[in-house]
Amino acid sequence: MEINWNELGFDYMKLPYRFIAHWKNGAWDNGQITEDAFLHLHEGSTALHYGQQCFEGLKAYGRKDGRVNLFRAGENSARMNRSARRLLMPEVPEEMFIAAIKKVIAANRAFVPPYGTGATLYIRPLLIGVGPNIGVHAAPEYIFTVFCMPVGAYFKGGLTPTNFIVSDYDRAAPKGTGAAKVGGNYAASLLPGKEAQAHNFSDCIYLDPETHTKIEEVGSANFFGITKKGQFITPKSPSILPSITKYSLLYLAKERLGLEALEEDVPIDDLNRFTEAGACGTAAVISPIGGIQYEDTFHVFYSESEVGPVTQKLYDELTGIQFGDKTPPSGWIITVD
Repeated sequence: MEINWNELGFDYMKLPYRFIAHWKNGAWDNGQITEDAFLHLHEGSTALHYGQQCFEGLKAYGRKDGRVNLFRAGENSARMNRSARRLLMPEVPEEMFIAAIKKVIAANRAFVPPYGTGATLYIRPLLIGVGPNIGVHAAPEYIFTVFCMPVGAYFKGGLTPTNFIVSDYDRAAPKGTGAAKVGGNYAASLLPGKEAQAHNFSDCIYLDPETHTKIEEVGSANFFGITKKGQFITPKSPSILPSITKYSLLYLAKERLGLEALEEDVPIDDLNRFTEAGACGTAAVISPIGGIQYEDTFHVFYSESEVGPVTQKLYDELTGIQFGDKTPPSGWIITVD
């Protein structure tokens, strides 16, 4: 398979190997590496009827010395298990979770993008309820699988400012599953996202579902802003997915850049306090926000065409750690040969 590492988008690519394990009678089996890219499900599986499934997304990064960095995989394990508990699914032990990812990377080692291309190996762990069932209750069996593929930038243009529009739709309900990484949240975002793109925006911004006055998420990513006072601010809400990238940036903003880093309410009618803004997540990394359309007003931050200086520093610090060029905080990196 010939791959142009510099021309990759964020698209599915079938690689030779993936990991699969089954939970039955109260326990996980040992799992195995397989070449079969299809999951064989009973027609009564709860994942198909009642949305009993969750997933994760993380990346492996090719280093200059030829080894591979895995970024904060323990946090992905913890988040998947929080999602599993919310949906009454069995947890995947962290040791099993990380071992499965290492096996998938090793099996598909030739497809880890080389250092310097900017591309990464995107890894997708998935947990689903399966087995014969028709009632609305937890499944009798479960599948845990991990697959991967090389990817480029999530938003076209990479680290280039893009524009967003505030949506009238809600991403998740108050006290619902907004903080869990479950497929239903993303299914609910498809129509709003399509409508935003039809109006030439990259995606939409969701306000809090209770009052519709505060920014929560930017499409499938988290929001952050840099204030005129030099603060790094990101929304705090029980219905936001707790982004591992966001919490990494909160730490780096404070410890590496010396900024005041805060999680707090971000009123949609108070955008003037921000000089820069962005969306962040595993897939997007950092996508600078050029402007936000809210009702009849289009608010521009730093620039519609240039990346703000603080956003650039955060991006350089984060990606420098991920690719092995900067010293990571303790526990952030697992190195794979």
